Amino acid sequence: MRNSLLIILFLSIISCQEKEVETLEIGTYRGSLIAQDNQTMPFIFEVTSETTLKIYNAEEVIEVDEISYEKDSIFIKLPFFRTVINAKIDGKNIKGEWIDADRDRYVDFYAEYDVKNRFDNTATGNVDVSGIWEMEFNNYGSIYPSKATLKQKGNRVTGTIRTPTGDYRYLEGIVSADTLKISTFDGAHAFLFKAHVTDSTMVGNFYSGNHSLETFVGKPNPNFELPDEYTLTFINEGYDTFNFSFPDLEGNMVSLTDGQFKDKVVLVQLMGSYCPNCLDETKFYSKYYEANKDKGLEIVALAFENAKTEEKAIKGITRMKERVGLNYQILIAQIGTNDKGKAQEKMPMLNKVVSYPTTIYLDRTGKVRKIHTGFNGPATGDKYISFQKEFNDIMNVLLSE
Repeated sequence: MRNSLLIILFLSIISCQEKEVETLEIGTYRGSLIAQDNQTMPFIFEVTSETTLKIYNAEEVIEVDEISYEKDSIFIKLPFFRTVINAKIDGKNIKGEWIDADRDRYVDFYAEYDVKNRFDNTATGNVDVSGIWEMEFNNYGSIYPSKATLKQKGNRVTGTIRTPTGDYRYLEGIVSADTLKISTFDGAHAFLFKAHVTDSTMVGNFYSGNHSLETFVGKPNPNFELPDEYTLTFINEGYDTFNFSFPDLEGNMVSLTDGQFKDKVVLVQLMGSYCPNCLDETKFYSKYYEANKDKGLEIVALAFENAKTEEKAIKGITRMKERVGLNYQILIAQIGTNDKGKAQEKMPMLNKVVSYPTTIYLDRTGKVRKIHTGFNGPATGDKYISFQKEFNDIMNVLLSE
């Protein structure tokens, strides 16, 4: 009898301990990541179950389905990219870090339950930022042009900013009096653009994680356009062909001279599994390849990975392939860094590696016909639509030859 009572008491204690594991409250949260100058990069997310949530950036919805609990900690694994939010529950709120271990980046994070506004706003008489802005960013002395396309309804602002190498994806925020604040968080990047705005000027700071702070200026210019993406990367003089030789995920060496590419149109994609613009492009290419692979088309991606080991690089690439449903080959071109200078050393026929992604178009004879730098994804709206038409026109010509 005594033994039975002890067993019941033991099981009761174990049961109580199991119930002590706290889980996320169902509902809406405002997440905040802490940038330099103690600025917050906010985003809205909705917890839909103990193990799932959705992140919202303007029209974008990112579904997260890998949430786990261990004692008093929560681990929110972001889809596609090798980053995680490691946090603890504080009442109904959350506090912890957003971790990108491949790049040794740790960003303070907290989330407030039942806060539905991305930014707080009490101001009236807000300026209007709608339209196209010609912008110039200063990255520690390196100047580059950008184009902002913004929409405003009331004080809510959405849009994107394009650079010569890609776009900053789905941005959302507010205008409060004469201050613009727009942000995004997609699991790979956390951005905040904060600016003082007049009718004719925009002056502000661009925060990326807690590791980068750039300044920018802008002015309205409906006719502004960035350089042609097909002119930035080209084949150096003295090189007649483009070639590569890198291992696939199983360690088998693959070269452009292999029989699988003979007499085929080939797209060579320079990319990384950590890169949101690359992900947008990869999703687009995957659908195109599935519809056109029987026409004599091959797509091969060369991955330049931040992961510190080959094992982690392969794991990250495989994760992306599975989530996208990717159906073309990925080769491992570089591990431990995405340094573009080192990438260019591996492909000396290119004038330089300007951006991930970059795509080299080869015709059936192996001749380079086009090189496209960067990618303008779905967040760019009309630009994305025009790219798709241009891409299809080019490919129709190459596949018909």
